[in-house]
Amino acid sequence: MITIFAKVMGLILLIVGILGFIPGLTPHGMLFGVFMVSEAHSVIHILSGLLFVAVGFSENWELARRVTLGFAIVYGLITVLGFMSSNNVVLGMPMNMADNVLHLTITVASLMFGLPQRYAMPR
Repeated sequence: MITIFAKVMGLILLIVGILGFIPGLTPHGMLFGVFMVSEAHSVIHILSGLLFVAVGFSENWELARRVTLGFAIVYGLITVLGFMSSNNVVLGMPMNMADNVLHLTITVASLMFGLPQRYAMPR
């Protein structure tokens, strides 16, 4: 299941990163008029997506779990910084509330799939 999650999450991040470079979809630096984007933000999504896809297709369950938990930590940190930011900039990249909620969703999903089942689901 974790490798499927990595593949799906990777493809989503990869597509979103590519879409961030299409001017018609990013008027005024807003992807779909909702998410703030920049070139750096889009490149990070592309690189994140490529890493997730590679791990997912490796079919190495333990590697996929570790990378997924790593993403949970990184995206969790970015989420906290995003909610704390007073100027909508995190690590030099523009982010708004929609980005923060999306990053929180990625964090929670990564934790749900990355934690061993004995910790993630009570019996």
